Amino acid sequence: MPRLLIIPLLAAVLGLGWFWYVGGFDQLAAWAAQEQRHFQNAIARALRAARTGEAGALTALLTVCFAYGFFHAVGPGHGKVLIGGYGVGRRAPVLRLVAISVISSLGQSLTAILLVYAGVWIFHLTRQHLTGLAEEIMAPLSYGAIVLVGLWLLVRGVRHALSLRQPAADHHHHDHDRGHRHGPTLDEVERAGSLRETLALIGAIAIRPCSGAIFVLLITWQMGIALAGIAGTVAMGLGTATVTVAVALAAAGTRGGLVTALAGSPLLARAI
Repeated sequence: MPRLLIIPLLAAVLGLGWFWYVGGFDQLAAWAAQEQRHFQNAIARALRAARTGEAGALTALLTVCFAYGFFHAVGPGHGKVLIGGYGVGRRAPVLRLVAISVISSLGQSLTAILLVYAGVWIFHLTRQHLTGLAEEIMAPLSYGAIVLVGLWLLVRGVRHALSLRQPAADHHHHDHDRGHRHGPTLDEVERAGSLRETLALIGAIAIRPCSGAIFVLLITWQMGIALAGIAGTVAMGLGTATVTVAVALAAAGTRGGLVTALAGSPLLARAI
């Protein structure tokens, strides 16, 4: 019965492959970009209402900022590939993956807040300067950090795979203590990552602020309603987190299904 679980997983992989082949992801990104523009206009209207003190304006602003964060995260970026790859490649608790997703999304909001207010208060930067700083400097730093995290996970995986091969002499020497095992068990190899690993994942994602958050923070600072802008930025982060959390849950479910389906084959299970 466990092997039957591989069928829906393979079907899902083939479906995603077909979706990519026919340009579905491009269409999805275009749809998300169109929705972002729609919500950007809604944010502008909500900001004008908040400035005049209209009733319910702050609630409307937070709502549209949350929606903007969601549609913005559907497009490229925001660590979805990193979180998904980590969830499939490493046996991490679901709650840890969810926490990484939420904290990294809110970390992007915090980075935007720090960038904007350090820029306008200390360095007196303009909107163009701040946007350029985010896209031309912090974005490449984020990409580089993601590459380093990927390489680190790859090196760890190779080291763990090699540790599964124990020399015969070592095996005979430790037969009594190890219960006649030929190497560490899969559970021992796949222990949860360290705090350093988790922080590296969060930092690689959080280092790049959202351009929409920078826009909202700058406009609200100029309008004299800075706290509303900060609240809206946090709402954007929570909207982004809904997408990254979904990716984390899907990755954990995929890995669990694969390991269960391949439980009868130690070789394939170790390859996973």
